[in-house]
Amino acid sequence: MMESMLNYLAAHALEIFGMVVTVIGIWLTTKRLMICWPIILLADVLYLVIFYRARLFSDTILQIFFIGFTLYGWWHWWRGLREDGEVRVEPLNARGWVLGLAAGAVGSVLLGWLMVQVGAALPHLDAALTSYSLVASWWGARKHVANWWLWIVVDSIYIGEYLYKDLQATALLYAGLVLLAVLGLRNWGRAASRDQIAA
Repeated sequence: MMESMLNYLAAHALEIFGMVVTVIGIWLTTKRLMICWPIILLADVLYLVIFYRARLFSDTILQIFFIGFTLYGWWHWWRGLREDGEVRVEPLNARGWVLGLAAGAVGSVLLGWLMVQVGAALPHLDAALTSYSLVASWWGARKHVANWWLWIVVDSIYIGEYLYKDLQATALLYAGLVLLAVLGLRNWGRAASRDQIAA
């Protein structure tokens, strides 16, 4: 039993390290702390390698976009810091919801077609999750509470995909990310309510 556990840890060391770094980064994001960005950047790079090795090419491409969104989010949050060092939450209007969800649908179809051409594993599911993850990342970088709603849905579906692809540590990570997204939704929702009252 101990030997098989050690073998698993050795074989999945990068995935486990990526899992730990991601949890720390997302937890810091739920607290709206600027330090989340360099930690998330490291997680993006780690998972780029992990997903490439698993032939989840949509997720690999997603990590490249995540790196860009992470750098943008870092800059955008820093630019919007209040004098007290707190990041302000921004509302997402109905037009933003519709455009974001429509962009996710279009991206799902286009990326799904591309992933079929390159022989990716689970091309349509992975493409849809990738596309909507980009929308959630953009909303998060723009400080919209709505990003957490979308992450709850996307990450819940990712759990099944990763279990199917024998990425148990990553599936466990995404179960944790669902819980962190619920925490983020609560914390950011409270901050948005305080901002409305203050306004």
